[in-house]
Amino acid sequence: MTQYKIPESVLVVIYTPAMDVLVMERTDKPDFWQSVTGSRDTPDEPLLETAIREVAEETGIDAGCGVITDWQIRNVYEIYPVWRHRYAPGVTQNTEHVFGLCVPEGTAVTLAPREHLRYRWLPWREAADLCFSPSNTEAILLLPRYHQPEIMSAL
Repeated sequence: MTQYKIPESVLVVIYTPAMDVLVMERTDKPDFWQSVTGSRDTPDEPLLETAIREVAEETGIDAGCGVITDWQIRNVYEIYPVWRHRYAPGVTQNTEHVFGLCVPEGTAVTLAPREHLRYRWLPWREAADLCFSPSNTEAILLLPRYHQPEIMSAL
């Protein structure tokens, strides 16, 4: 039996107090750079748990080392045709929930080699320019609105 992806996912913008953003190059689409993304494992998996799990799986970062926040942003978009086979027949849209994770400068990254080839920490505007996904670009451009230096300075 084929298990299809659930068309509800998270996008996690990982950044430092200086607003440098982690972006990663996809293994299945070289030159496609992105933040952490991933679907719920089950329909009732809490979105925060999805975000924490995906961060750990894709980057090796324990979200507990920083501050994770739900930005209360929901994006509904057409699933790229190249990835539609991962979803049940007839599913063409995904709902994405945006989170931010502020981590200390120098946080180590261990990529999942099946998902990403390499990573870069870039100033937020440069990171936004590099992303292939419009919703990812938009989320990074909103970082100054959600960044809370007074809370993050403790990192």
